[in-house]
Amino acid sequence: MNKAAFYDLDGTLLSCNLVTMHAYYARNDRSLLKSVYQFTKVLLSVPLLFGLDLYSRSLFNIFSFRAYRGMHRDRLIGLADDLFEVTLRPSIFPRAKVLIDTTRDLGYRNVLVTGTLDFQIRPIALYFGFDEVICNRLEFKNHVATGRVLPPLLAENEKARSIEAYAEHKGIDLPQSCAFSDSSADVPMLSSVGHPVATNPTRRLRRIAIEKDWPILDLGEAPTTFPPFLMTAKAQ
Repeated sequence: MNKAAFYDLDGTLLSCNLVTMHAYYARNDRSLLKSVYQFTKVLLSVPLLFGLDLYSRSLFNIFSFRAYRGMHRDRLIGLADDLFEVTLRPSIFPRAKVLIDTTRDLGYRNVLVTGTLDFQIRPIALYFGFDEVICNRLEFKNHVATGRVLPPLLAENEKARSIEAYAEHKGIDLPQSCAFSDSSADVPMLSSVGHPVATNPTRRLRRIAIEKDWPILDLGEAPTTFPPFLMTAKAQ
């Protein structure tokens, strides 16, 4: 396996995002009063998070992960399976699993590259059968989350750097590899491979994809046409 398919998660394979995940944890605190307080904080932070996401995905991640400050590691891990069943699995785009199965069948190593946190990723990585996961990790002290992320913060240019480091370590041929994302923040990630695909793209990424002549893929449509390089490889 000397080629890889690199996948973003939120907006690409799932219709939900980090804020939805925060809200789930806030709603399910053991203390009812604390749950109401945490959930209210998430709701009030939505306009700010929306603005930060438009300005900088890195700042968006830094601010949003502060919502986990004070939560116990065991609680966060323990709720991950429920989070998947209740929130993440229903939000999977209809053609996402077919796409991942296709790249696997064509000999790509499937790699999830996401700013989402490691304990949230495990169930969905198992569901899709990813070969590798590159993601963010919360800092804990005495098993309690500090609200900070262990470096490097995986977002924007750091995603591309992580992919390049991974490729060098694993002997992956990046010009023969592909990447899928919905966000213009992931243009560096998409540009690091030979076959970038704008997947369920935002308006800004759609415009960039048209300018760069990148394939555009909508996983919400069934059936949908996969990019030509996948169809050509399948025919061979």
